[in-house]
Amino acid sequence: MSDAHLTERPVDDDQDPIDLTDEPIRLSNRNPGAAEDERPSRSRRRRVAWAAAALVGIVGAGTIGAAGWRVAQQKDAEIAQPERAAGLTRDDSDRARSTADYLRSGFAADIDLDRSFGTVYRDPADARRSVLVFGGTTLLWQPERDLDSLFGLMADETGRVTALREVPAGELGGVMKCGTTSGEGGDFAVCGWADHGSVVMAMFPGRSVDEAGGLLRTMREQMQSRP
Repeated sequence: MSDAHLTERPVDDDQDPIDLTDEPIRLSNRNPGAAEDERPSRSRRRRVAWAAAALVGIVGAGTIGAAGWRVAQQKDAEIAQPERAAGLTRDDSDRARSTADYLRSGFAADIDLDRSFGTVYRDPADARRSVLVFGGTTLLWQPERDLDSLFGLMADETGRVTALREVPAGELGGVMKCGTTSGEGGDFAVCGWADHGSVVMAMFPGRSVDEAGGLLRTMREQMQSRP
């Protein structure tokens, strides 16, 4: 290696000068054209992501709105006990009232109701097919869950309700279910309905589940009202 100072080295007159242009100096090995192509793609992906997020928000708000509307529509239910319902006649005898009050008080002990009732409806064609209806009105946030719980509590009064299944609830909405339990007179159907403003159960001695479900649906249409 030479000991001469760098400034003392001769300049090679034959070497071409370095061309300094106005183009910017790139500090990366990436292809500029590729970067330009990728930016619109990333932008499109971001727009799709934002659109998907907005759609989820709209659907979620719609679901909450529908649920809120349903609660508002059903929460102020009223239950009447007309003299006649679905071809049956209300039984106002002391024995019937005592039975109905026993069921009503037991039911009210299991769920906090604003108003409760118990009624026996007699079948004019066969007194052994009388229908015992009991329940009440209150605000229910989860009607189906509460109805299922009450079917479970029925075991304390009669026996375990088996083959429980959902049946059409009719125009008033909510949920309606029926099953079978046992009593002194043999097996009989038990049905109930619940919505955001009411919960009612009924016993149907001498009737099948299908017959009981249709009968309770008709009775409900004549007993329940909303403002």
